[in-house]
Amino acid sequence: MKRGKKYQESAKLIEKSKLYDPNEAVELVKKTASAKFDETIEAHIRLGVDSRHADQQVRGAVVLPNGTGKKIRVLVIAKGDKANEAEAAGADFVGAEDMIAKIQGENWFDFDVIVATPNMMGQLGRLGRILGPKGLMPNPKAGTVTMDIGNAVKEIKAGKIEYRLDKTNIIHVPVGKASFETDKLLENFNTLMNAVIKARPSAAKGQYLRSVVLTATMGPGIKVNQAKIGSSSAN
Repeated sequence: MKRGKKYQESAKLIEKSKLYDPNEAVELVKKTASAKFDETIEAHIRLGVDSRHADQQVRGAVVLPNGTGKKIRVLVIAKGDKANEAEAAGADFVGAEDMIAKIQGENWFDFDVIVATPNMMGQLGRLGRILGPKGLMPNPKAGTVTMDIGNAVKEIKAGKIEYRLDKTNIIHVPVGKASFETDKLLENFNTLMNAVIKARPSAAKGQYLRSVVLTATMGPGIKVNQAKIGSSSAN
């Protein structure tokens, strides 16, 4: 695959075989973000688990202390007082059967996260084939199936992200924007990594963190030294 000139210039800043300390990696990933837009900084975390086994699943959610830098559009599926609670908390869209029908009938996806009350999951669950592959199906582990609708919406708006394994046992998540200050990006990264480490399944054997890579949207990957993760801080 032929890479653009900016990518090639960014790649020259990185030693491919080197494992960078987290603070070095964060400083470097900011330098490699050379696009004209504010690139998202992402973490790609390969784990020593087998996601085909239920007891080795790694999934959860964490609030990044400095947010993601992206405006998250929240759809809430709820009725009555819980719908009012969602609106008061700043949800972008609120509804029940009408919203479910809109997704199903109009192929409508102008939202980033769905939060639902447990009593609506029976109807929403029918859209599993549509929402599942897009990673949009609400889940109690991620805090998106809950009666505490107001708090859930506020946390998501403040920078709560969900992490989960893909089929190749890798977690892909944003940790901020290239415009973030280094210490804020590092704080977000450390918060994410601590959550993933705590989520280690008891059934996981051997090395848990296989590889951790930071990358800007249009930039090359930077390998992070797993041994230093969790021990570094923003200070």
